[in-house]
Amino acid sequence: MSTYTRIAAFVDLNAIEENLEAVKSCLSWETKVMAVIKTDAYGHGAAAIARHVEKKEYLWGFATATLEEAVELHEAGIKKPVLILGCVYPEDMKELTGILEQNSGPSGACFSQIRPAVYNLETAKELSREAERQSALLGKRIVIPVHIKLDTGMSRIGFGDTRESIEQIQEIRRLPNLSLEGIFTHFARADERDKASAVSQLDRFRRFVEECGRDDIHFSMCHCSNSAGIMELQEAHFDMVRAGIILYGIYPSDEVRRETIALKPAMELKSRIVYVKEIGPETEVSYGGTYRADSVRRIATIPVGYGDGYPRSLSNKGYVLVCGKKAPIRGRVCMDQMMVDITEIPEAELGMEVTLFGRDGDAILPLETLCELSGRFPYEFICDINKRVPRIYRS
Repeated sequence: MSTYTRIAAFVDLNAIEENLEAVKSCLSWETKVMAVIKTDAYGHGAAAIARHVEKKEYLWGFATATLEEAVELHEAGIKKPVLILGCVYPEDMKELTGILEQNSGPSGACFSQIRPAVYNLETAKELSREAERQSALLGKRIVIPVHIKLDTGMSRIGFGDTRESIEQIQEIRRLPNLSLEGIFTHFARADERDKASAVSQLDRFRRFVEECGRDDIHFSMCHCSNSAGIMELQEAHFDMVRAGIILYGIYPSDEVRRETIALKPAMELKSRIVYVKEIGPETEVSYGGTYRADSVRRIATIPVGYGDGYPRSLSNKGYVLVCGKKAPIRGRVCMDQMMVDITEIPEAELGMEVTLFGRDGDAILPLETLCELSGRFPYEFICDINKRVPRIYRS
């Protein structure tokens, strides 16, 4: 085990690669994969993961939520395209147009490595104007490939599937420094057992793309499948799929068919015992005295708390593994520490490793179990494990 002092998240890069291969095995040979590594790869570390999988031939590139995340990948040496799924603001336009691919395109044009999602006409015009200004300064034409975001039922960002939207996209197509590379939508309920909503969105997306084609608007990439869509909606795979939570070995929900893809969890969270004491009957533990011992108990202090992203809602509910055995949390989880009961684990001692989730010998404490106990969503749980927790990579 790698050395760490207080707490560490161990990330298995080979597990992420295996999950990516499992995703690809569900697709036709021509369908590409976009690895979604927003929010620092769901807390796993975007740069490290991107570097590990970038050479996969079927991997088109990556997706982030913000320009800052995309720039971080560029500065880490990532060469494949990055699609920004969220908003790009006017003040960001200059930085976006300055990140160019090494190879020039047709007629000597330079193409932006970072692709913004375009969800309204004004954003597209701003992008084109900034690219034109940068082209004049650099003395070479800059072209920004864009992906049109279509709203088919998420009601977040995106063009409506209307005739007016087609007319606006037609106007975007004529802008001098933009290139229509892709079009995509996002499923709101593909992770549910009943797929009626997702199928409705898929039909709206398909009809809109067909209508665009009748107006001579064509895209080299159509994509709408998120993790749940990859697993259960083969007809939605199109030219590319966006693999998010399943890359990290976590299923999108309890309602998807897990036999479709075998996933391997990529992260384990570990700490150690820093103090052991024996307390008598009626002794209270932690803030508020929400736990009171009913007998002599042996209590261990773990240097982990909600300041690390560990949920306070696991107070008096959750447990950790020590020596492969359950040690229940006693009292409230503090900002930086928490207490667990090791009375039934006599071999537990100072300095011993604690598994907050993951494997401990033959025992496993799944992340999903803690989510059920804490009332939190798996996506939220791992994203909230913050920068104070070092990531240690295994491959």
